[in-house]
Amino acid sequence: MIRINENYLKLASSYLFSDIAKRVSAFQEANPSREVIRLGIGDVTLPLSPSVIRAFHEGVDEMAQKSTFKGYGPEQGYEFLRNAIAENDFAGCDIKPSEVFVSDGSKCDTGNIQELFSNQLKIGVPDPVYPVYVDTNVMAGRTGNFINGRYEGLYYLESTESNGFIPTPPDHDLDLIYLCFPNNPTGATATREQLAAWVEYARTHKALILFDAAYVAFIRDPNLPKSIFEIPGAKEVALEFRSYSKTAGFTGTRCAYTVIPDECRVYDENGNAHKLNQFWNRRHTTKFNGVSYPVQKAAASIYTEEGAREVKTLVDYYLVNAKLIRESLTAVGYSCTGGDNSPYIWVKSSRPSWDFFDYLLNNAGIVCTPGAGFGRCGEGYIRISAFNSLENVKKAMERFPKE
Repeated sequence: MIRINENYLKLASSYLFSDIAKRVSAFQEANPSREVIRLGIGDVTLPLSPSVIRAFHEGVDEMAQKSTFKGYGPEQGYEFLRNAIAENDFAGCDIKPSEVFVSDGSKCDTGNIQELFSNQLKIGVPDPVYPVYVDTNVMAGRTGNFINGRYEGLYYLESTESNGFIPTPPDHDLDLIYLCFPNNPTGATATREQLAAWVEYARTHKALILFDAAYVAFIRDPNLPKSIFEIPGAKEVALEFRSYSKTAGFTGTRCAYTVIPDECRVYDENGNAHKLNQFWNRRHTTKFNGVSYPVQKAAASIYTEEGAREVKTLVDYYLVNAKLIRESLTAVGYSCTGGDNSPYIWVKSSRPSWDFFDYLLNNAGIVCTPGAGFGRCGEGYIRISAFNSLENVKKAMERFPKE
């Protein structure tokens, strides 16, 4: 008899964005003439930039010629891209190309990395939280049941208005810690001092920080750290996920990478230290065949002078949207976080999250993301995404009800 992994039976409900899609689909079927403006899921709307497209075409053309055809590439990524990442994205952090692992998405990496760790861990997740951090650990069997909006066995790091949506290190042991800045969903950004506190905590407790920096390209404040590796000692206790999805519009093209420094250590049951890099390399080479050559060539193009300008223009476009959303909603009585160094705006409402979602959809034709879908601390909030056209954002703000 074939049996299911019964940890899947613990999952509280279907994936948040699947639930949203079903509600929106039902609304559109019932109201085929109504225009719907999607400011919910964080999917880009602008096309790939000219440099990226040109490099993509060059890569495809090379695959069509015997002299330049590529078969299996290195699972960790082609050297030209890993070199560009280490040199450009981590200037001053002393990251080596061998510490960079190219993949098809940060969502995949954040889910897959947990395979390396014991099931007997104390895991800290933010609340509100990107659902993948939680659900993949449920699937792996690291939690109990879902009770009163939380899973038994997880430690929830509450991110609320009172702490500026930046969780602080607890006064008890944690082994594995998920952090995301600029944050999804709250749009909050962490200062150097706030990250330093987490690094010190991890070093004291021999813990590991999984640092998700998928939205780093949106940071414009020069005083904010762009990598956790800017913090002294972080390379011993942290790894970092990055993505080209929002940076260069690769949501449908698929390319990302994870950085695991050689200094980063994990421990066996006897307390012996091991290099995490070597275990991820083993997993990566066993279960992944690498990102396609044309995609990696396209990703590398953003590190040229022309490509960097184009990427900044793309990101700036969405930041204009974010600023407009934040200023418009603040003007009609809402309290907002994010929208300055982040593409997300976290909006406080007097209504329950799903009620406000339904109200906006049915009365204004606007799709948001209900904060309750990100955790107990998200109740009473919605997330608005800046990933749409400026024209649609303006129309949505004109329709948005006063608080």
